[in-house]
Amino acid sequence: MSEQLVQLGLTDRAAVRTIRLSSISVRDIVVDADIGVHAHEIGQPQPLVISVTLEIDAPRADRIDETIDYNGIVALAEALGMERIGLIETFAQRLASECLDVVGVHSADVTVDKPQALGNGVASTRLVMTAGSSPFRA
Repeated sequence: MSEQLVQLGLTDRAAVRTIRLSSISVRDIVVDADIGVHAHEIGQPQPLVISVTLEIDAPRADRIDETIDYNGIVALAEALGMERIGLIETFAQRLASECLDVVGVHSADVTVDKPQALGNGVASTRLVMTAGSSPFRA
């Protein structure tokens, strides 16, 4: 054991660390979407502000193919924004589910803000989905 470790009161075992999971986040993705259930919203794209945090396998090397490319998360959100969806809750569920389809992703935490939904305030939803879970209640 090194003198430094002894001085700090650490053992060799305490000096060894293993990373099993990591998380990545992309915040404030702005997507124009045809979303809403009210007549005045249908066919009128409006902005959504989306944030995603994924729990993933820890990268084993300093290479992009060892992790999740942030641009892929943005692309998933943008593609979903091109579909007609009624509820921001549904948008969050579908985005989380698509993120979980990516190899190495264990959980998805998705927040969707709809800034133009209210005259005063911001409508928002947050969903956390883990691999193997269903987005719907049994």
